[in-house]
Amino acid sequence: MHDIKSFKQYYAVIFTSERTEGDNGYEEMAKEIDQLVSKQPGFLGAESVRDENGFGITVSYWESLECIKKWKENVRHKAAQDKGKKEWYKRFTIRICKVESERVFRT
Repeated sequence: MHDIKSFKQYYAVIFTSERTEGDNGYEEMAKEIDQLVSKQPGFLGAESVRDENGFGITVSYWESLECIKKWKENVRHKAAQDKGKKEWYKRFTIRICKVESERVFRT
């Protein structure tokens, strides 16, 4: 992730999801989307985890709401969204938040 401390404020998109059984092309598309999003204007980085039961959380960080909107409208991302609704997810929730403060601990 970029050094987001240099930004006065930024936004987080929190995507929580529960996967369906099987891969069904998910991993291949996830790699493609990861590469594509990393090139999007305003993208600051992302963190993602998934447990053994299929529950996952991905948080992506953005410079502005406009950058988030443009990513949502990306043609390839829209194709992934459609496939996700049809094949990859039992359920998901998307939350968009303004980050007003950040504290980091490192050893």
